[in-house]
Amino acid sequence: MKNITQQFNSQFEPYKALLIYRHERENDVINSYKSDGDTEIYVESYDIGKQGQPINAHPLTLKEMSALNELLQTTQELKGGYLKSRGILPSKVLYVNYGANGYAVWHTPPQETNLFFVDSLGIPSGKAKVPAMVWKASEDKLMVYAVKGKAKPNAQTALHHAPYLNIYNNGNVCMGTVKINIGQNTCLEDFMSQWETYFFNSYFSHSINGGSSTKTDTKELWRTLIETGKDFPPNELRKNGLTLKQLIA
Repeated sequence: MKNITQQFNSQFEPYKALLIYRHERENDVINSYKSDGDTEIYVESYDIGKQGQPINAHPLTLKEMSALNELLQTTQELKGGYLKSRGILPSKVLYVNYGANGYAVWHTPPQETNLFFVDSLGIPSGKAKVPAMVWKASEDKLMVYAVKGKAKPNAQTALHHAPYLNIYNNGNVCMGTVKINIGQNTCLEDFMSQWETYFFNSYFSHSINGGSSTKTDTKELWRTLIETGKDFPPNELRKNGLTLKQLIA
């Protein structure tokens, strides 16, 4: 551990202190700012002297209130940036929940991408063609599914097990030692891009559920697809009993 107290003190200096008084009695006239109900609130502002002591006590001025309001408004805007789009919603987006545990659901069409496998599997890492996918992610959790075809899914589209290793039956992805770093200020576009990068840049290592994510052996399937460069065969996908509507419900 590194003690950064001295560094902190050398970079940040107190310059203003506020003391808030509350008075409950009715009909008592004081230099105050009226709050809800019968409570009177008086805010006293202090400057901070060279020795760090509060000096020059005075009622909070309009100029000081405006500066404080601007600071708090900026902070709220930063907090509210999570999962907000930079502009028009990207066409890949299917659903966004902006609640306390916000999450996004989006779609990617069939594509060619790099897949990585641990050496012990005997599967060469390299470019492979993967099926269309539906992604559901929160700040620290990812679920993935596969869908047939190239069209953007609708509410009734059937979801299939994602045909990869390291995935539970319910779609949850085991990210292993991948360090997830998605903050509360991450915009929607960066959020989706980061999760896709985390997923495809991690190493697939094992089958979590002990079975196969595809109709034939998943390991052998990817070994063949990477070696031949063929398109992913849709008939290998296994339905998981969910529709897109149920995923976002």
